[in-house]
Amino acid sequence: MTQHPTQSPQFFLTAPSPCPYLEGQLERKVFTHLVGDKAPELNDLLTQGGFRRSQNIAYRPACETCRACVSVRILAQEFEPTRNMKRVWRRNADLIGTAHEAEPTTEQYSLFRTYLDARHRKGGMSDMTVLDYAMMVEDSHVITKIIEYRQRGPNSFITGKGEGELMAVALTDQMADGLSMVYSFFNPELEDRSLGTLMILDHIERAKAAGLPHVYLGYWVNGSRKMAYKVRFRPQEHLGPKGWERYDGDA
Repeated sequence: MTQHPTQSPQFFLTAPSPCPYLEGQLERKVFTHLVGDKAPELNDLLTQGGFRRSQNIAYRPACETCRACVSVRILAQEFEPTRNMKRVWRRNADLIGTAHEAEPTTEQYSLFRTYLDARHRKGGMSDMTVLDYAMMVEDSHVITKIIEYRQRGPNSFITGKGEGELMAVALTDQMADGLSMVYSFFNPELEDRSLGTLMILDHIERAKAAGLPHVYLGYWVNGSRKMAYKVRFRPQEHLGPKGWERYDGDA
C-alpha cells in the first residue's frame, strides 16, 4: 500500500461564482492551505505551477469553459525598460521604496481604502475592514515583506528610508527563484506618477540586485482591460500546457 506523508497538501474546489474580470463568465478555483514549516517550499512550487497566494491560501483558476487567466512572470535579468518606463523612473526619482516586515499600520489601511474606493469600489475586496486588511498582511507562513514608497528625505541616503506621506505599498513574497507581487496599491490622486508601473519596475530592480530570475505578476486575463498592463513588461514568460514559454504577442 502506498504511504502518503502526513504533510501532503489537500486541494479543494470552490463552487462556481461570477467572474470578476470577464462579464458573463463563471469562475472556479482550486486551493490549498499554506501552513507549517514546509509552507515556503510549497509556495515556491505552487507559484511556479501557476498558483497565487492570498493569506495562507494558494489558489489557481479551475474554470470549466474558460482559459483566459494566464500566469505571467517577468524575466528580470533580461529586462530593459521602454522609453515610457524610463520616463516613469525619472518622474519618480524623488521616491524611495523601503522593505519592512509584514506588519499592517493604520496609515497603510487608510491608503488601501482610498485606493479601493477610487479604483475597485465594486470589487471583491471593497468591504474589507481594518481587521481584514491586517489578516491579508500578517497571515503568511512564507517570507513576506511590505514595501512602502515615500519621498526621499535629507537622511534617506544614510537611512535608506523615505520620509513623509505614504504614496504606494506592495505586499511581496520572496521565493527561491524570484519575487511575487501579492498585492499592491497606491494613492489614486497621483495618477501622473504611474505608481503601479513604478512598483513593478522597482521589483524588477530588486530581483536583479538579488540575482533572482523572475518577478511574478499573477494572472494576465486576455480580454480584460484591467489586466492589459501586465504584458508590457518584457521579456516575460506565460505558463501554458507545455510549461513556461516566452511570450511575444502584441502589447
